[in-house]
Amino acid sequence: MANKLKVGVLGATGMVGQRFVSLLAGHPWFEVTAVAASPSSAGKSYADAVAGRWSLPGPLPAETAKLTVGNAADVARIADQVDFVCCAVDLDKAATAKLEEDYARAETPVISNNSAHRWTPDVPMILPEINAAHMAVIEAQRKRLGTRRGFIAVKPNCSIQSYVPAIHPLWSFGPTKIAVCTYQAISGAGKTFESWPEMVDNVIPFIKGEEEKSEQEPRKIWGTVAGGKIIEASSPTITAQCIRVPVSDGHMAAVFVTFERTPSRDQILSAWKEFSGRPQQLGLPSAPTPFLRYFEDDTRPQTKLDRDAGNGQAISIGRLRPDALFDWRFVALSHNTIRGAAGGAVLTAELLMSDGFLVAK
Repeated sequence: MANKLKVGVLGATGMVGQRFVSLLAGHPWFEVTAVAASPSSAGKSYADAVAGRWSLPGPLPAETAKLTVGNAADVARIADQVDFVCCAVDLDKAATAKLEEDYARAETPVISNNSAHRWTPDVPMILPEINAAHMAVIEAQRKRLGTRRGFIAVKPNCSIQSYVPAIHPLWSFGPTKIAVCTYQAISGAGKTFESWPEMVDNVIPFIKGEEEKSEQEPRKIWGTVAGGKIIEASSPTITAQCIRVPVSDGHMAAVFVTFERTPSRDQILSAWKEFSGRPQQLGLPSAPTPFLRYFEDDTRPQTKLDRDAGNGQAISIGRLRPDALFDWRFVALSHNTIRGAAGGAVLTAELLMSDGFLVAK
């Protein structure tokens, strides 16, 4: 693509912000032209701002290292440099919501990793392979904001990225009850083992707010657009437990499902194998092919072996078997800072651009 869209990364010095910078380096459609963070980092080169805290295995992209970090709160200045922004700021919910709306009103679309607008009725919460149709609500959001091109789109919580994609291809069988226990990596808390030594050889059975998000967000994703807002689905009923485990990256889920019409094992495996979403059909740059993959080996998926499937964008599934209380159970794995955070947002941006929602200023 000769003319790439210009991207700003808000919250660029944090772990998810760093992942945005890494994934956008060399992207065929997008180019990072601005990085922004808190006032304490503003004015430094990006290389200096993340010195000693670059948390990713790959090197700091050279083209971004030399950029001067801006103040994310300086909306007009950052907006003037970019066509859209990816947001991963570390602010309280109210401040994040206001900042994102300020950028949208400055005619700069926001693709957000944050939770502040996930329950705003006219803000689509997009899992690209599942609910691309929710982008239609952006027209109503623009009317509310009084914008021509500015809007906000968000990605869902990382905890649901493994099991919701596995349930979705089985929707025709009418899932009614889901119980899930997620085993979540420390990078989901923005930590490494060096910065969180208490997690070594440890399990913490509580992640604040995570269970509520895991139980509620899928209903919005499976909802419908009507009257300029997203109406959440009335079912299935979901109960969740979310546990922090001593893993660097990768969220594993143990899933139990009951259906209105119980599918056979062959029907489930066939649905998983044949499923693809609009990102795969469009051949988007970050779209994994296949999106879902199933292991017959009972010892897979394993976090260390399989979290990077599809460059961290694919979902790995295994251990499908009947259950004594529910109809079926299985395990599923996703990479929490790629598919579950920055990578899912980049794929969402690609989808929005393909459908004409992201254009050059």
